[in-house]
Amino acid sequence: MADPKGFLKTTERELPKRRPVPVRIMDWKEVYEPGDSAVIKRQAGRCMDCGIPFCHKGCPLGNLIPEWNDLTWRGEGRAAIERLHATNNFPEFTGRLCPAPCESSCVLGINQPAVTIKQVEVSIIDEAFGNGWVEPEPPERLTGKTVAVVGSGPAGLAAAQQLTRAGHTVAVFERDDRIGGLLRYGIPDFKMEKRHLELRLRQMQAEGTRFRAGVEIGKDISWSDLRARYDAVVVATGSTVPRDLAIPGRDLDGVHYAMEYLIEGNKAVAGDQVPHQITAEGKHVVVIGGGDTGADCIGTAHRQGALSVTNLAIGKQPPSERPAEQPWPMMPNLFEMASAHEEGGERTFLASTVEFLGNAAGEVRALRVAETEYLDGRRVPKSGTEREIPADLVLIAMGFTGPEREALEQQLGTQFTNRGNLERDATYATTTPGVFVAGDAGRGQSLIVWAIAEGRAAAAEVDTFLMGETVLPAPVRPTDVAIGLLPA
Repeated sequence: MADPKGFLKTTERELPKRRPVPVRIMDWKEVYEPGDSAVIKRQAGRCMDCGIPFCHKGCPLGNLIPEWNDLTWRGEGRAAIERLHATNNFPEFTGRLCPAPCESSCVLGINQPAVTIKQVEVSIIDEAFGNGWVEPEPPERLTGKTVAVVGSGPAGLAAAQQLTRAGHTVAVFERDDRIGGLLRYGIPDFKMEKRHLELRLRQMQAEGTRFRAGVEIGKDISWSDLRARYDAVVVATGSTVPRDLAIPGRDLDGVHYAMEYLIEGNKAVAGDQVPHQITAEGKHVVVIGGGDTGADCIGTAHRQGALSVTNLAIGKQPPSERPAEQPWPMMPNLFEMASAHEEGGERTFLASTVEFLGNAAGEVRALRVAETEYLDGRRVPKSGTEREIPADLVLIAMGFTGPEREALEQQLGTQFTNRGNLERDATYATTTPGVFVAGDAGRGQSLIVWAIAEGRAAAAEVDTFLMGETVLPAPVRPTDVAIGLLPA
């Protein structure tokens, strides 16, 4: 422990400053200013090196947080990235995009603001990339076994990197024109610039992972043919079927799923020509859904020049402080002000959308909304509270119901759960021999850190399936996590 009194000398959380709103909404660069190394060192020094570090269990990856906090405080950046990479393939992603359940379970957080674990993490990996410390780790020998990974989001990439390092020949199939999945087209650049993704993909290619973009399994290659060609298959397609809002007017022009909008926005930022792009420019925008995807839509709309942005959430506004029924070390549901919310617009809670209203041309012109009330445990519109909100563009960001299933069912006979996810056992194996599943396709919509953890765990199981035992490190298994400690 570098500084036994660090948490006593520095009692406040210090986070990097966000760039001024009028400046940042004029571009697509990340909202945070570069971190101050002195601030990072002070925050790392607040870590108490607990006898029982609950942050280990708070993180699905089991990150060795006190160890790399200590190394950061000492200025040993190269040793810090080695400890960080021991459990996390992609800290440049989690350090920017994860909601940090580790901080919710930080022991210091019992009576002080928690250590800024996420900021220390991202500083370690940024320094490592900047100094050339992130090098390819190709296997010493090949096993002769082949694995197909379908989907190139965080779960698929984590599984692919682990399996490549174990000596298998791995091909990652992605139906989009670029590799990255949600990281590429679901996350706007103001949250994570794509240069971070490109750096990691170059490392993976140098290690031997093969990428096949623009290939849709189930159409271009059938699932059954893929299984016949490879010794094992990992399904990491994510939870991509959006939850709809089946109310009158749903078929009006201008009502879209959030991901339709975000994908086109990300492609335009990448320099692609997007014919008939869904854009917020000069429009009154309404975003339905109060989660991260909704916030991504809000930030994108601001940068595209929306006239107004309104965010509707059907539920109650969460509390600002940890509620008694969600005690430490649980991850509480708190009211948060994301960077996109700082940039303008109106947030309305307890808002139920009743109807989409259109004009003579069949375009959406407004929403009819009402207050939400709770009756017999159900959320319903409250009679007599209806009002209209102007809307030229409506984005439905109400989450996802599961992976696309038709091709898997028809071509492989793979079974699904009653919640719409791929059926699997404790080894991540599906009901089809030799086919495994990792990430949101198996567990449902979840966090990026869970996707990486499952990708690592599934890779170890695939390695065991192919070789009889695994040379890969055993990551924290989802079934091993203490009940109630982590979000699903």
